[in-house]
Formats: sequence, structure tokens, C-alpha cells
Amino acid sequence: MTRTEAPATTAEASVVARLSTLDRYLAVWILLAMAVGLGLGRVVPGLGDALAKVEIGGISLPIALGLLIMMYPVLAKVRYDKLDAVTGDRKLMISSLVVNWILGPAVMFALAWIFLPDLPEYRTGLIVVGLARCIAMVVIWNDLACGDREAAAVLVALNSVFQVLAFGLLGWFYLDLLPGWLGLGDGERLDISLWSIAANVVVFLGVPLLAGFLTRRVGERKMGREGYEQRFLPKIGPWALYGLLFTIVLLFALQGETITSRPLDVARIALPLLAYFAVMWFGTFALGKAIGLAYDRTATLAFTAAGNNFELAIAVAIATFGVTSGQALSGVVGPLIEVPVLVALVYVSLAWRRKFPAARPAA
Repeated sequence: MTRTEAPATTAEASVVARLSTLDRYLAVWILLAMAVGLGLGRVVPGLGDALAKVEIGGISLPIALGLLIMMYPVLAKVRYDKLDAVTGDRKLMISSLVVNWILGPAVMFALAWIFLPDLPEYRTGLIVVGLARCIAMVVIWNDLACGDREAAAVLVALNSVFQVLAFGLLGWFYLDLLPGWLGLGDGERLDISLWSIAANVVVFLGVPLLAGFLTRRVGERKMGREGYEQRFLPKIGPWALYGLLFTIVLLFALQGETITSRPLDVARIALPLLAYFAVMWFGTFALGKAIGLAYDRTATLAFTAAGNNFELAIAVAIATFGVTSGQALSGVVGPLIEVPVLVALVYVSLAWRRKFPAARPAA
């Protein structure tokens, strides 16, 4: 997957023209992948069950493979020698922590209760989705939007650490303690171990991150930085899109029958999700601009705030409430809404890029 690094000016070409040929029809490919996945899950008997059984420790191996293929090329592009410039940006780091771990779960909790007061299973599933902060697919949306790759790598790593430490605690607070405090009825309890969350983080972030780091380290030693970036990276770039489409087909094939057989329930769940993505992305994008972040880091902050770790949310919902539960359906509907919405926000982000001063050329 490639992107154009042209400066943002009022004379810029259209958003579509700024994308590579492969990325230009990304929305079409994603919609086709969703349709293929839903169709396969609907017409092939037992496909979802067969795919669900190919797992180790609750982690789907086919989905893990797709995410590895998707994330590896992007993480191989990261300039790891520039990460200290990101960690030294206190405005970015503090904003990310506040938005992801204080505002994000609170916004989803509020929307779940506003939109689904009469559907406790779906409401609980949405709250679980809000607790699972994005550590995987966000690197794709960030890259397409010409965000800061190094910042994305740091922020998803930060999210992964907090996910291990805080997911269970936040689950107890939002599902058990807070509803009781507010007089909203009995709460729910999540039966999920730190090991399960840590394993999810290692598989979906740690493996591709290590592979990308080692590839750049070895590649620059053998080819030099210029050779690595101009000859090697363009060859592996398209595989990010292939991995993304493969992952989307798998996700929707796994739950195709469930989604297509309950359209009204899917619509009820979709409404708070749409509101959530709008509030989180537009609010965080405005925050980034207000505190003086450059476009690339503003985009990164917005996409890491709006995305969710649906792999973890689905795994937790299935492990705790069962594969046929309403909580699991909420987790499955998450990517159904998130994928097309965040693709659309990539285009919005690129269109707003011209509102920022031109970025300094990378060293």
C-alpha cells in the first residue's frame, strides 16, 4: 500500500487523485469483501463454525494471519529511529491517553444506554467494544490518511499496554459498579484473564510490530535506507490491502448468517456505533487542531481514538456470554459499521489536510 506525500495546498489535486492506483478504489474493494464474506457465511453451511474452530487459546488463526499480512508492510515502513520524537510530544501522548482511556469508554457507555435502554445484551456488547481500544487496523486507516506512521506505532503500543492493565478494571467499572451507582439495575461481570488480553495484544500487535522492526533493521543494513525505501517497500506495500480484504472476508464469513438473519437488531446496534465514531473522530480531530498538532499527528490521534479492537471485543463477548449471545452480535456488528465509516473518514481527513500548514519534509 502506497501513499503520496505531496504538500497540502489549495491547488492540490482531488482526494482520489492523491491516493495510489491500488488505493483509489479502496471503498469498492472493501464493500465487495464485506459482501463476499456475508455471502459465504450465508450460503456455505457450517463455514462460520469451521473457521471458528481454527484457533489457539481463543485466538482465530485465520484472522491472525490476515492481520499479520495487513499490518506488516505498514510497520515495515515505520522509521523506528524517529520514535523518540513522538514520545517527546507530550500534547500528543497525554491527549491520546485521555481520549482513549477516559473519554472513549465513557462515550460508548453513554451512547449504549441512550440508544439501547431496553436491550441489555446488545448494550453490554457495545460497552465491551468501547473498552477495547484499537491496536491493529488503525495503522491502515492512518497510513491511507497520510498520518504519522511513527506516532501510530507509538500510540498503538501505548494502547496495548493499557489494554492489558486496564481492560478488566474498566470492564468492572462500566458494567458492574457504575450502573449500580446510577441506579440502572444490576451489573454484568466480565470473565476474562489478563493472560487472554495479553495474548491478544502479542498476536495482533506484537508479532507484526517485531517483524516490521526486524525487516527495516536488516533491510537498511543490506540495501541502505534509500534502497530499502525505494526498492523493497513498494514491493510489499500492496500486501497491506490484500491482508485487509482477506481479514474482512473472514470476519464477515464467520458471522454472515447471524448478521443477515437479524437485520433489525443490526440496525439498532448500528445507530450508537455510528454516533460513537462520529463523536470520537470529529471531536478528536478538532482537539488535535486546537492544541496545535500538525496534520499528520492530528489524523493519527483521531483514528486511534475512533477505532476499536474488535478482535478482542468479539473474543471477550464469546468467552463470557457465548457465541450466540446478543453481546457477541454487538461485537460482530462493530467492524460491519467501523470499516466503511473509517474508510469514509480517510477521505474526509485528506480533504481537511489543506486546512493545515504544509508539513516539513521528512529527514
